[in-house]
This record gives sequence, structure tokens and C-alpha cells, in this order.
Amino acid sequence: MESSRGQTMADMLGAAENASPVEAVEAVTRELGAALRARAVAFLIADLSGRALVRLAHLPLHGADEGRRNGDEVATVLPFDGGPAEQALRTQTVQVVAQPDGWTVWAPVTGRDEAIGLLEMVLPGEPDARDLEEISRTAHVLAFVVIANRRHTDLFEWGQRTTPFTLSGEIQRRLLPGSFTCEASAFTLSGWLEPAASVGGDTFDYSLARDVLHFSVTDAMGHGVASALTATLGVGSLRNNRRRAVGLVAQAEAANADVAAHSTVRGSFITAVLGRLDLRSGVCALLNAGHVPPMLVRDGDTRALPLPGNLPLGMFAESGFRAGEVTLRPGDRLVVVTDGVRERNAASLDLPAMLRSIAGLHPREAVRALADAVLEVSGPTLADDATLFIVDWHGRHSEDRSTSAGADQTRASAALPG
Repeated sequence: MESSRGQTMADMLGAAENASPVEAVEAVTRELGAALRARAVAFLIADLSGRALVRLAHLPLHGADEGRRNGDEVATVLPFDGGPAEQALRTQTVQVVAQPDGWTVWAPVTGRDEAIGLLEMVLPGEPDARDLEEISRTAHVLAFVVIANRRHTDLFEWGQRTTPFTLSGEIQRRLLPGSFTCEASAFTLSGWLEPAASVGGDTFDYSLARDVLHFSVTDAMGHGVASALTATLGVGSLRNNRRRAVGLVAQAEAANADVAAHSTVRGSFITAVLGRLDLRSGVCALLNAGHVPPMLVRDGDTRALPLPGNLPLGMFAESGFRAGEVTLRPGDRLVVVTDGVRERNAASLDLPAMLRSIAGLHPREAVRALADAVLEVSGPTLADDATLFIVDWHGRHSEDRSTSAGADQTRASAALPG
């Protein structure tokens, strides 16, 4: 039986590699569908809004015309409704429901805890434990197929975009990390950006070294293309110097000089929080350049972290910078937001109370819940970008994760109330 499963997996990987990047996902799902005699198989990709799934299909122009079209490609948006599909994504567990025409299975398509979407299958009979294991394994493989092939095509990105991007939005999107969520043995992190109608220049970024997690949250002055270009200077400088293995203060000094020297808009600047978390000790160095102070959630209490004051990046070319630090304990949650979470109507949001109420959520769901709360008091259109970045500290850096199909279920959010 194990050799049969191995052959099925080999066949799926071979099908993915032999197909074009646009057809790789369909090739994998066809192989699995044939192996399990499925009546229907589909890949549902997570929408960029974080509030829906999108069914991608390839249909001739004379076929059914539902959803958005790009030639023969069709994207149908399925808003979250608390049903089994949303539960599968939220809890990172397979959901099985009896339907009039068979049994529908939704399996999370997840890699390194990035919830890419779901594998949806309709089977003629009730799947047994062995079938569900095979489906889960395939969904995990499918995550890497998507990750590998989305580099070569716009299909997945097009499908995820419920609304068209402006030029400034496109520039901003390219500044964000390839995955908004990352999980390792010692930490789980997730970021989220809720854009304003006219992009406000927010970004977040992170990079994992062997024993260090680097991260940043930045907010460029102004709105629109000019702000996005200023953000590009800042993020480009920070990444360049991070990759040269310089410290936080040197990164800030370089970004400060670069923004001051090269910004196309006179007087442009960027507020920022830069972080360097030592995964062996939990000591997190933090540098605040004119930004909203980061917050620490510990034992049900939320407090702003006192850090040395610094001017924003690019305000004065010769500015000096100082960093502070905090030692994280297992169970701590570090939260960094931009001023879009605190400005105007959003200031009425009781942020400490909100952070306490979402303490049990996985960072992936927590950032979206917080973004929903900001939209509720300030939306539906924000005056400024609202960016959120959460790091949960678990410790145990020397230990391996305990995962199933790309996720650690012990860290996943609980199911929504029935």
C-alpha cells in the first residue's frame, strides 16, 4: 500500500512538472481525482482580501459564464460564510460533508503555515481514513506546486484580486513578502495590509536566518504613487543592508541617508519599526524611527514598549539612531501597527481590549480580525493604510515543529461557533 501511495505521489509530481505553470495545479488535481474516482476536483485559492476563496477554472468562452473572466480563465469568488470551507482554512483540518450527489471534502492547501487555499473534492462514497490521509498529503504537495509555479504566471495573482489595483497599489504589492505568514518551531508570524483608497505607503517585511528573525513595518509619508516610490526606496535600502548582514542601527542610518538623498518628493520621510529577534534567547532588538510604538501582549495584559526615540527615516540625512530591546517569554505576542490603525475614526477602537479578545487566534486570523475591526469603525474605505504585524513567541528554537500537511494544528485557531 505504501508503494502505491508513493507511486501516486510520484505521478502527481511528474504531471505537475510536465505541465505548463498555468496547468500544473490542474494536472495534479486530475491525477488525484482519477486515483480516488472523484466526480469533481477543484482548487480554491485564498482571495487577497482574506475574506473569501476563489474557484479558478479553465472554460471555453462558450462555456458557463460566471465570475470574472480573462479569456478562457474564470475566477468565481466564494465569500466566507462560516461554513466548512472557511472552517477548513481556519482550523487547518480536513472537513467532510455529506451532499445529495456524494461526499464533499475540503483539505487545506498549506505550506509553512501559509494558507494558500483549499483542495475541494466530490467523492461518490464516504472517504475512509486512508483516503483522507491521501487527500491531505496531496493538498500539501499542491501548496508547493502553487508556490513553485506562481513565479512564472500571473494566473494565480489575477484570480486572487477581487478588485483591480491602482499603479500605487501594484508598486506596494511588490514590496510585501511573498508569504504573509511564516511558522517555525520558536515563533509564528503573520502580517496584513488593509490599503486605503489612495495607497498610503505602508509595508511590512521579514526574513528568517538560521538563528535570527528580521522584520520591519514602515509607513511612507503621503499617498499614491509618490508615497509608493518613497516606500520602495526605504524597503530597498533596508533589504540591501539586511542582506549585507549589518545591524539595526546601521540599517536605519543607511535607509535614512538613501531616502533623504534619492526621494523624488522634497521632504519625504518614512516612519518605521525595525526588529531583530534572536531565536536562541528570545531577545528582540527594536528600533523605532518616529513610528507608533510596538506593543507586547503578555499574560492578558497589553502595553506599549518604551524604546529610544528616533526621527523618521529620511527626515534629516545626518540623524543618529538608537535601538532598545525586550526579552520575550514563551506565550508572548509582539504587535506592530501603522498609524492607520490609530488615526481618525480608528482611534475609537479600544486596541488593548481588541488584542485581548483575539489572543487565542492564530496570527493569521488575528491580523485579519483586527483589520476587520478597523474597517468596522473607519470603513468601508480607509483614509490611510492600516498595517498589522504579529509575532507569537513559543521558544523551543532547537526543537522541530509537529506538523500535519503543512500546519501545526496545536497553534491553529479554534473552529467558529456552530
